[in-house]
Amino acid sequence: MAAEVYLNRKFIGNVESANGFIENFKDQRRKGQIAEEAGIFYDEIAEEIHINSQKGRALRPLIVIKEGTPLLTEKHLEQLKAGEITWDDLVHSGVVEYLDAAEEENALVAYKGEFLTKDHTHLEVSQGSIVSITTSLVPFGNFNPSSRLIIGSKNQKQAVGYYAANYHIRMDMDSNLMHYPQFPLVKTKIHSISNYDEHPAGQNVVVAVMSYKGYNMEDGVILNKSSVERGMARSTYFKPISAELLRYSGGLTDELEIPDKETKGYRTEKQYTSLEADGIVHTEAKLTNSDVIIGRTSPPRFLNSLDEYNLSAGVRRESSVALKHGESGIADFVTLTESSEGNRLIQVRLREERIPEIGDKFTSRHGQKGVVGVLVPSQDLPFTNSGVIPDLIFTPHGVSSRMTVSHLLELLGSKVSALSGRLVDATLFDSEKETDLRKELANLGFQENATEVMYDGITGKKMVARIYIGNMYYLRLKHMVSKKIQSRARGPIQLLTRQPTEGKAREGGLRLGEMEKDTFIAHGATLLLKERFDSDKTAIPVCTKSGLIGFYDGRSKTLKSPIYGEDSDMAYVEMSYAFKLLLNELMSLGIYPKIKLIDKF
Repeated sequence: MAAEVYLNRKFIGNVESANGFIENFKDQRRKGQIAEEAGIFYDEIAEEIHINSQKGRALRPLIVIKEGTPLLTEKHLEQLKAGEITWDDLVHSGVVEYLDAAEEENALVAYKGEFLTKDHTHLEVSQGSIVSITTSLVPFGNFNPSSRLIIGSKNQKQAVGYYAANYHIRMDMDSNLMHYPQFPLVKTKIHSISNYDEHPAGQNVVVAVMSYKGYNMEDGVILNKSSVERGMARSTYFKPISAELLRYSGGLTDELEIPDKETKGYRTEKQYTSLEADGIVHTEAKLTNSDVIIGRTSPPRFLNSLDEYNLSAGVRRESSVALKHGESGIADFVTLTESSEGNRLIQVRLREERIPEIGDKFTSRHGQKGVVGVLVPSQDLPFTNSGVIPDLIFTPHGVSSRMTVSHLLELLGSKVSALSGRLVDATLFDSEKETDLRKELANLGFQENATEVMYDGITGKKMVARIYIGNMYYLRLKHMVSKKIQSRARGPIQLLTRQPTEGKAREGGLRLGEMEKDTFIAHGATLLLKERFDSDKTAIPVCTKSGLIGFYDGRSKTLKSPIYGEDSDMAYVEMSYAFKLLLNELMSLGIYPKIKLIDKF
């Protein structure tokens, strides 16, 4: 069948036999006569052949199939293991080829060798290659719904871990470092390939699946307080703070110093106590709210004609770098360098120890995330016959609706791993079988279903139900309550609406909306609304004749109406300042917002 040929979407000619042309193209590509990155796609309906060699296309490797048998043989695999040939040799010899998204439309790919037929054109290099690296780190991933698998892979990216060995000399923007990271007991092949043991991001903890006094409802988790005190999930948060000494016109520059009391904008003396003589904070200094870290003074913003001739007379202004509201930490590392513009650059790294507390986020590798509901001393927690106390209690209600069977399988696999002293392989589509793990657990002297008799830590009584308990690789996520907690009593207000500012950084309050108001009423806490809704309460003089907002005349010291002047009765009306603003805006549109005062008529 004849067809038109396009190269990178440009028409280059016609061919009499489309199939013959495509076969010839692929043969030459496999022999190395055509670039292996070039892709060919045949659109039968439009009778068009599209050849694509543009940059930026995603290509993936597949094993070539000829007449139902793969070109990759056992001999090739032996040569690869011995180091006689490389991956590139397989590509150049046409055993493996790269396909783009368009060419895949003409291919029939088998994901397993047993499923090969005469119609198949390619075979997957590995069954697990349909997922990304982070997704392939999820153990027993094929026992999970796709949505949970995606969530599990995303959660791993947010885990606190050991991200770099040279962290102590780095100035990373926002980094967390786990103190005692571990390699998972249940691993996948990708853990070994990616050298996961060099940058782990979690810990193997003992997990019991049960409810405990309701503190782990709604995905909450309960932590063993004693385990936390011994260092479980403990981490350090690093944050850099920098200041640049700028140069100005007229030879003026910023100076690094402890500002003296004549400096314009001088802060309180207490805020400068951590600074050394050079104006930089000393290492290991404990810093709290609004403490100065880098002392700096700048020349005045505006110079008058006299100051231009006598620069020494100008009073310098304070431009130090201080901690923001609610921040605290220890000065960990100080470095002096130059910026790209050639100015002096001072960088101070802050360190803060983060101990797990109520509200911190934890997750397994299966998208089963939850926040800490309570920390319980180990003596109050349930224990097994052999005296094992769980580090974490997970709610059983989290599994039924999410259908994360892999979460339960990991618990079983990790228990086998911990008792037998070997790592359990749980690679996607190629994991150890559940039946084998059950048998091994039974041979180790435990119940094959990983349940155990447990005793209540407070009463000492034996629990009626057997508890599913084992080990699991848990991750601590970077979403910590100490960074997100926000509260305020009094504080700054917006200039326009006179309502409290918004956001944690600006010492803001939490907005109470219509729905929040309804919950207060439903709880019978209506007096709270009285306090909540007068954040911008104001008394405004209103003219009883015209119904318009009046004003106070400072000269005559009387209230005046905008229309009748002093000839009208004025009455103060309590209202929200935002409502007064609305009235002003309506007037600016030429609308007359008349306020009728019932008790004045």
